[in-house]
Amino acid sequence: MDKFQIQSMNLHYGKFHALKNINLNMQKNKITAFIGPSGCGKSTLLKSLNRMNDLVEGCKITGSLKLDGEDIYGNMDVNVLRKRVGMVFQKANPFPMSVYDNIAFGPRTHGVKNKKQLDEIVEQTLKDAAIWDELKDRLKKSALGLSGGQQQRLCIARALAVKPEVLLMDEATSALDPISTGKIEELCMKLKNEYTIIMVTHNMQQALRVSDYTAFFLLGEMIEYNDTDTIFSSPKEQKTEEYITGRFG
Repeated sequence: MDKFQIQSMNLHYGKFHALKNINLNMQKNKITAFIGPSGCGKSTLLKSLNRMNDLVEGCKITGSLKLDGEDIYGNMDVNVLRKRVGMVFQKANPFPMSVYDNIAFGPRTHGVKNKKQLDEIVEQTLKDAAIWDELKDRLKKSALGLSGGQQQRLCIARALAVKPEVLLMDEATSALDPISTGKIEELCMKLKNEYTIIMVTHNMQQALRVSDYTAFFLLGEMIEYNDTDTIFSSPKEQKTEEYITGRFG
């Protein structure tokens, strides 16, 4: 079943045509990876899925982007959209507050005030992000004192705390060491049972390890989209093959 349906989407930043005629359906409870060289439109497309590009001056989008059949750029309340579609960025960005308050921030914003309920959300979310055992004795300490890998898993937990349906990950492991990266990859494999995950990655091995589907982008165009095994073992487009075998990019 498709979670996102994108049809004839074009995105301009002023005069710059950043995304060209994108047609892409992404499935529910699967991991979809966006690969391609820097500046090819991967992150731009990812940010369009929860309207982060609204914040960019001169950004204009045509075509349609639908979440469960509902137009994201129609009458959908952007706050509701961002609750349904959470995001984890390349650089871990914990708030300068305690671990507990980082997780409780979203639920509080959405009206959860009951301490017992917040306690349960914090514990469950940290367990979902596979970091409860590491942090359960540090809930009152500043999140800024955590290691980079812990901070990033905390940011994943923070995104999960508002019960989104989709998790967008913009190169969420590129600043991390291999062990932390491995933990987040394992976490993604587990989370897709409950969430739809869409990740931008520079690391082709990562796409191969964790994603079910892969889309390859080049200069604002989506060159090819298929299940990950097919993309990496028998791509249909020569440009895809050249990128995957390291002949350019």
